[in-house]
Amino acid sequence: MKKILIAMTLMAAMTACTTNAQTKTEKKDKTMKTIELNKQQFIEKVFDFESNPTTWKYEGSKPAIVDFYATWCRPCQMVAPILEELAEEYGDSIVIYKVDTDREREISAAFGIRSIPSLLFIPAEGKPQMVQGAMGKADFRNAIDKILLGK
Repeated sequence: MKKILIAMTLMAAMTACTTNAQTKTEKKDKTMKTIELNKQQFIEKVFDFESNPTTWKYEGSKPAIVDFYATWCRPCQMVAPILEELAEEYGDSIVIYKVDTDREREISAAFGIRSIPSLLFIPAEGKPQMVQGAMGKADFRNAIDKILLGK
């Protein structure tokens, strides 16, 4: 009897852990709003720098931020959770993209990325603006409101 109770308790605990892990994963998937781009996706969603490298033409319909980063970069690691929070807060009013400069060297070269993090703020209409270096959440909000949303 004692062995049966122990076995049932272990099974219940394992089931609870599995369910909890699934819930956390599902929740994480729903809240992650930044979008990692490779070269082809960048060309389709942001800017076709191969076909027309001299004239800016934004391919998207919503204002966007492109975060040029590297996984080993400490300031980039500090900016990443801020961008995740902002993506969740601003919801569908803006899009936040990420480009790994180590993997997507061609995009980095096209934009002259020499230091990271570098952030490209793209209004729905008009010219983009590049900012280099880490920013705090308040600075991001200010830039989003003024540059991207025109508030």
